[in-house]
Amino acid sequence: MTSEEFAAIIKEAEQAAQTTPVGLPVKAERVRVRVPARHNPKLQAVMAAVLADEELDALWHCQNVNAVPRLGMSDHGPVHVQIVANIALRILRILTAAGVKPSIVEHHGMSNDDAEVVVVLASLLHDVGMSIHRFNHEEYSLIIADRKLPALLDAAYADVGRRAVVQSETLHAIIAHRKNGKPLTLEAGVVRVADALDMAKGRSRIPFELGEVNIHSVSAMAIERVAIEVGEDKPVRVKITMSNSAGIFQVDSLLKEKLRGSGLEPYVEVFASIEGEHESSLVQRFVL
Repeated sequence: MTSEEFAAIIKEAEQAAQTTPVGLPVKAERVRVRVPARHNPKLQAVMAAVLADEELDALWHCQNVNAVPRLGMSDHGPVHVQIVANIALRILRILTAAGVKPSIVEHHGMSNDDAEVVVVLASLLHDVGMSIHRFNHEEYSLIIADRKLPALLDAAYADVGRRAVVQSETLHAIIAHRKNGKPLTLEAGVVRVADALDMAKGRSRIPFELGEVNIHSVSAMAIERVAIEVGEDKPVRVKITMSNSAGIFQVDSLLKEKLRGSGLEPYVEVFASIEGEHESSLVQRFVL
C-alpha cells in the first residue's frame, strides 16, 4: 500500500462519518469497510467474511450510537475501525519490510500474512464492546470478539490449531489497547498505537461543535493531518500536521501514553509541526 493509497482510503472513510444516522442504515447505505488485502489471500478471505456479516454492521452502529449521540464523543463506529485497521496495516507492513519480525512469526512459526490478519481483526473489533457500554468496553469487546472470531476466521484457517492461535493473538491485541494494557506482542502494540493515531480534525469535530470547549476538544481540532511514512532514523515515521500549537497536547499526552509501553518505541519516530506561518484561532472566548 502506497502512501497515496493509504491517504485515499482514510479520506474516503472520513467523508463517510459526517453524521450518525438514526436507526441502522439499509445495507446499500452502510460504510463498506475495506483494507488493501490483494496480496494476502488469508486477509482477503477474512475481509469477505467481515463484509458479509450483518450482525457486525449492527454492532458497529450500536457502538457509535453510544459514543456520539449518547456520550458526545468522536466517531467510534465503522469509520473509526476502518481508519485504525488501515493505519495498523500500514505500520505493520513498513515494519516487516524493514525486517522487524511479528510475534506470531517469532513465537508460533506462522507468517507475516497471519500477523496482518491479527492486526486487522483486532482493529475492527477493538471497540465493539462499546455497543454495550463505554465503561470497561475493552472487556466487553473480548466477550463479543471471542464469539465472532471463529466464523470470521473459518474460511481462511481450516486448521483448528492455527485458527486458535490467530484468535488468541487477536484477543490479546484487543485487550492490550486499553490504558496500561501492556502489549506482549508486536501486533498488539501496532493496534494500540494505530488507535491513538485516528486524531485528524475531521474525526474529532463532534465534541467541539457541540460546545465542549476543553483541552481535549480544542487540541483535537488543531490536528489537520496524520501521515504514516517510511522513517529515516527508525522504520516508521508519523508526521502530524497541526493548525495550532494546542495540538501538542494530543501528541505529548495522548499519543505518547499509547506509544510508551507499546513495544514500538524502537521502531516509530513522531514529528509534529504547524502548517503555515500563522496559527489558526480555535477559541475566541472562554468563560468558566
